[in-house]
Amino acid sequence: MVKSAPKLITVDEFIAQYGDSENYELIDGELIDMEPTGPHEQVSSLIGRKLNVEIDHQDLPYFIPHRCLIKLLGTNTAFRPDVIVLDQTQLINEPLWQQEPVITSAKSIKLIAEVVSTNWQNDYARKVEDYALLSVPEYWIVDYLGVGGREYIGKIKQPTVTICTLVKDEYQKRLFQNNDQLVSSIFPNLQLTAKQVFTAGGAVAM
Repeated sequence: MVKSAPKLITVDEFIAQYGDSENYELIDGELIDMEPTGPHEQVSSLIGRKLNVEIDHQDLPYFIPHRCLIKLLGTNTAFRPDVIVLDQTQLINEPLWQQEPVITSAKSIKLIAEVVSTNWQNDYARKVEDYALLSVPEYWIVDYLGVGGREYIGKIKQPTVTICTLVKDEYQKRLFQNNDQLVSSIFPNLQLTAKQVFTAGGAVAM
């Protein structure tokens, strides 16, 4: 049986039809089911909670929206990050924000965290490339189950947080496992270990 190619849609069609749904994002016109699970949401929630504490402690003009899309201009791609930290002072320059929670400029973004699921290739490859092109300052890949490819997390696969820090136009990557203290350029006083993140999702670090 010949499997038909998926029907491609534009980013505007996606926002109109699926903008309020947290289960989908759009990559090159193709609808992607994000397949969220309970543990996935537990990990996202922990990260958001810890980052909010730092935002409060430093009295920063940042916040973490409940839902948000990143529209890559000139493409039919719209990502829906698991956790995104936005700079409120920059939202005045966002053309869509007053009507819908859609971001188009990296100046509005301080940090993105993606919690890895079965579509791990998108988090480790595609989004690394696109977020770097967009100039997102810091990008976390939170692989609490250690499902990513060995070229990304090592030959002995285990839960890993990869923090990508933008240097010029490329990401410098640093891997955190076990009891490693996470190091963030955006939140330098953050007190959070890789193991705490993994435990939130029910995973036990090696």
